[in-house]
Amino acid sequence: MEPPKVQQSGEGGLNVTLTIRLLMHGKEVGSIIGKKGETVKKMREEVSASGARINISEGNCPERIVTITGPTDAIFKAFAMIAYKFEEDIINSMSNSPATSKPPVTLRLVVPASQCGSLIGKGGSKIKEMRESTGAQVQVAGDMLPNSTERAVTISGAPEAIIQCVKQICVVMLESPPKGATIPYRPKPASTPVIFSGGQVRADPLGASTANLSLLLQHQPLPAYTIQGQYAIPHPDQVWMPVTRPVLMNSPFPMI
Repeated sequence: MEPPKVQQSGEGGLNVTLTIRLLMHGKEVGSIIGKKGETVKKMREEVSASGARINISEGNCPERIVTITGPTDAIFKAFAMIAYKFEEDIINSMSNSPATSKPPVTLRLVVPASQCGSLIGKGGSKIKEMRESTGAQVQVAGDMLPNSTERAVTISGAPEAIIQCVKQICVVMLESPPKGATIPYRPKPASTPVIFSGGQVRADPLGASTANLSLLLQHQPLPAYTIQGQYAIPHPDQVWMPVTRPVLMNSPFPMI
């Protein structure tokens, strides 16, 4: 969530503009987009009249980021449309299912870790208060999302409870702005290319040539980092290891 921009409205009140990020799986994003993009187009038309925007990150990723920016009232309206759409999907899925109890709607916010302490409260008092007053379940992830300084905040419940909970979260975020620079979470593509120590990049590790195999055997692997601002963020998920392939007995390379 970015720092709010406060402007003076024509009626003398404050018009607070926020940016809230949601983390969604591919199926959830597909539901929001709809057939030929009709659902998201309708949502955008309704919230744009209030000065809000809905953007969906691109890329072939298992997860996507949905960003909602605009005045607080318009953001709550966008959340309501998303929550009710997910509830509609749940009801439709139950028509062909023997299940009798309706599962809750679940949304995941992406929040700077520096704001999570205020969201939880001393001894968990704030998050307990939100759960009791809204009826929604709220969970703050203990670990940061990969290569970022953000955490996932999961909200589950009926659409009405989720909307009320989001309103309270926004109030807390406004009262406690993020501290320091925030490295935003960016979902990775479904397949990550293999980066060899000599700088070669191959999307298919099994298609590596003998030259690349020799290069791997001759050089020690170098750690991979992404430079973001003043931070050097390691990529622990990029595994540096030789490519396994059959080798003839008279090959100059040892068996792997």
